[in-house]
Amino acid sequence: MNKLLQAKTSFTAHSTPFAALCFVALVAGGCASPSYTITPQMQARAASENPTPPTDDEFPALDSAKWQQGSFPSLEALRTMRTGMGKDQVRGLLGFPHFSEGLAGVREWNYIFHFRTGAGPEYITCQYMVRFNADVLTHGMYWKGAGCADMLKSAPAAAKSIATVQPAVVPAKTTLGADGLFRFDGRSLADLLPEGRHKLDALAHDIRSSVRSVNAIKVTGHTDRLGSKTYNEGLSLARANTVRDYLVQAGVPAQTMQVQGKGESEPKVHCAQTRRAELIDCLAPNRRVDIEVFAEK
Repeated sequence: MNKLLQAKTSFTAHSTPFAALCFVALVAGGCASPSYTITPQMQARAASENPTPPTDDEFPALDSAKWQQGSFPSLEALRTMRTGMGKDQVRGLLGFPHFSEGLAGVREWNYIFHFRTGAGPEYITCQYMVRFNADVLTHGMYWKGAGCADMLKSAPAAAKSIATVQPAVVPAKTTLGADGLFRFDGRSLADLLPEGRHKLDALAHDIRSSVRSVNAIKVTGHTDRLGSKTYNEGLSLARANTVRDYLVQAGVPAQTMQVQGKGESEPKVHCAQTRRAELIDCLAPNRRVDIEVFAEK
C-alpha cells in the first residue's frame, strides 16, 4: 500500500498537470484502455449475448460510492443506451461511474441516479449498472430500486403537457414486421435491413408531411415467445429504441416520442407447430414494432 501511495505521489509531483489529471480520472473511473474502434462483428457479438441479470445484492452499497451525491441524469441519455456501446460512448452519455471500479480489465460501471417526482425538491434514488463483455462493449444495463426502470418508459414532459391541453385524437397505427426490419436477432441501427430503412424513411416522410401537429408518437416493440421472458423484453425495447432513433434522424421530433417494449406479452397469433422452423414462421406476426401517431391532420 505504501509503495502504491509513493508511486502515485511521485507521478503527480513530477508529471504535467494534464498527465496528473488523466491519472486521477483513470483511478476514479476504471477507464484503463484508450479509445478503440468498434466493428459490426463486435456489436453483433454483444447483441447475441444474454447475460444473467445481477441480483440486488450484486449492486455495490451506496455508502461505498466515490461520489456519493450521485447525479440527475438526462432521460434522453439513458434512453440512448444500447448493447454494443464502448466505454467512451457510455461516458459521453452518463459521465464517469460514481464508484471506484478499478484500474484495468473493468467489466462493470455503477452509477447513483436521482429522478424528480414533482415540481418540488423531492426525488427518488436509483442504482444503475452497466456491464461490458470481453470486447469491452455494453451487453447489459440494469436497475436497482422500485420503479426505476419505469422512469424511462414515462412520456416526455413536453408530450404529457401537450396531451393535457389538446383534444383527444385517434392514433394512426403502423405495424412493421421485425423480420423485415432487422437482421436475425438484430436490434441496433447497424442491424436494420435495407427494406426496413426504406419503410422507416417512408413512415417519417408521411409523419412530417401529412399531419399539422404531432401530439405524441408511441413506439412499441414485440417479440415471439421463443427465448426467455427477460431476453424478449430487452430485445423488444432495444428494437423500439432503434426505430425511435432512426425516425428522429429522419426528422421526426424527438420530444414527441414514447418508447416501450412488451416482449412476448401481446401476441397476435398462437402457434403449436412442433418443428422449430415451422414454429418460427408461424410466430412471425408476433415479431413486430407498432408505431402509433397521435396527431391532428
